[in-house]
Amino acid sequence: VQLVESGGGLVQAGGSLRLSCAASGRTFSSYAMGWFRQAPGKEREFVAAISWSGGSTYYADSVKGRFTISRDNAKNTVYLQMNSLKPEDTAVYYCAADRAPLAGSSWDEYDYWGQGTQVTVSS
Repeated sequence: VQLVESGGGLVQAGGSLRLSCAASGRTFSSYAMGWFRQAPGKEREFVAAISWSGGSTYYADSVKGRFTISRDNAKNTVYLQMNSLKPEDTAVYYCAADRAPLAGSSWDEYDYWGQGTQVTVSS
């Protein structure tokens, strides 16, 4: 599985961005998907995850109520809608795929990773 993120950029605090992650391969719909982020000098941290069907979602407390993860299995794409962005959301955002139907918040659960997309939120 190859994953390619897009949609990052520079936005002012309070603004919105939607990240996309396009996946190759016919087995996308059987994978759970997640988003992680890594700020300079910090460890990679969990942002959100979604089950293979999209029926279950899970968020980090820091983004709950502001970010929404979704997926379109017909398009082999997972999304991360980010609203009410804060400067502390600035990071490289990565999508990841887990061959299991459900996934959690540990990065080592995931089997495939994208190259990342930069999100910068100015104050």
